Amino acid sequence: MNFFEVRDISKNFGGLMAVNGVSFQLERGEIFGLIGPNGSGKTTIFNLINNYFPLTSGDIFFKGKSIKGMKTHQICHLGVGRTFQVVKPLKRMTVLENVMASAFCRVNSLKEAQRSALEMLEFCNLLPEKEKSAASLPIAGRKRLEITRALATKPELLLLDETAAGLNPKELDEAIELIQRIRDRGVTVIIVEHIMKVIMTISNRIHAINYGQTIAEGTPEEVANNKEVIEAYLGEESYA
Repeated sequence: MNFFEVRDISKNFGGLMAVNGVSFQLERGEIFGLIGPNGSGKTTIFNLINNYFPLTSGDIFFKGKSIKGMKTHQICHLGVGRTFQVVKPLKRMTVLENVMASAFCRVNSLKEAQRSALEMLEFCNLLPEKEKSAASLPIAGRKRLEITRALATKPELLLLDETAAGLNPKELDEAIELIQRIRDRGVTVIIVEHIMKVIMTISNRIHAINYGQTIAEGTPEEVANNKEVIEAYLGEESYA
């Protein structure tokens, strides 16, 4: 039994086939990269996994159970967490309060929510910022807060949507280190990312799509040297 499986999923938006027959499987403990040009369907796949959009066809399995048609909050409770490409913290609340709001997915008391939130803030190196307004954080801080909020829901599978976008080289290295520590904590990761330094450094396997369809899957080296991937996404030179 695969830990997670996307089986022949498709999504049609009024005649536009945004995702067309995509399938992949994950084993527990992997970091799985999902790449493709802008508009290729990567975020749509995340939205299908979380049922922000209903599937047109296909099925999705988490720990052997179909999650097709389940409500978004039910999927989160099962253990599938998510970050978003456009980060939207609760701006009028502190960093700590933002994470506490997510922690209530798993706990019922204010004390437990605070304890869980503080633990996640420490893990993500945001504890010194806990009393700051979320709106005051720079982009790197907001991206890290987004990850911290997702981790506060105690996911077994975490979907990361362009968490490295807009970061400088030092912040990129810190993001790579954090994602690896998340995996070492026992969380399986699917990451959508355009920055090749990130995706090639941390992924065990990479799945490449274009126009909503799979064009390659394999190790970072295999995908970076795949002719279709180079033509569609990487350019003329390999990144391996």
